[in-house]
Amino acid sequence: MLPVIDIKKVHRIYESAAGYTHALKGVSLQVQRGEFLCIMGPSGSGKSTLMNILGCLDTPTSGTFLLEGVDVSQLTDDELAELRATRLGFVFQSFNLLPRATVLRNVMLPLIYSDCPVPEREVRAVKALASVSLPADYYDHRSNELSGGQMQRVAIARALVNDPAVILADEPTGNLDSATGEMVLKTFRRLRDAGKTIVLITHDPEVSEWADRTVHIRDGKLFTDEQERALVAAHPGTRSHT
Repeated sequence: MLPVIDIKKVHRIYESAAGYTHALKGVSLQVQRGEFLCIMGPSGSGKSTLMNILGCLDTPTSGTFLLEGVDVSQLTDDELAELRATRLGFVFQSFNLLPRATVLRNVMLPLIYSDCPVPEREVRAVKALASVSLPADYYDHRSNELSGGQMQRVAIARALVNDPAVILADEPTGNLDSATGEMVLKTFRRLRDAGKTIVLITHDPEVSEWADRTVHIRDGKLFTDEQERALVAAHPGTRSHT
């Protein structure tokens, strides 16, 4: 089966007045359709750079990135914008909702920038909200009237509304207490069970336990769980769960 995500030997080098920063060093990764993958690493490890490349917000200095078999490096800016709008769903730590807009309006927002007919937008938004188990009583509430967990479920519904190939979640439980965070992670697990592909970035080992598979990023390089354990055993003072 063709992987949804297939990156091979990706390097990302940034140039500034201070010199060069080698943020990613030959990263290779495949993510299968319907997989819940966690990418785990501390601040400065390269995980945000990797997420930006997976989200087509940045491009590799070298290497290849295929999304559903399409080489994204060959796409124009307009084609990349369309891909982000239709094939990728984003969930952020800070929710990024419009505070004075209703829940329904927030979820419908991505459809305004697509070819979705106006009458269908609300239908799709309601379906997305139902998939994250937010009661219909909240649909007309403004987002700033919701709890943190409710806002994150609205954000997940917004990420789902275009039926993307991949949901990218960047520290989605970072602003939530443990009980609310668990509720959000259960939502991701249900979506995985329904066939969605999820890539979640975190620094929290408890969050990673919800995923099907975890890879670790350290100093711009990826390690499997087994490689990470061996590295920590060899260097006990070095941890990636910071």
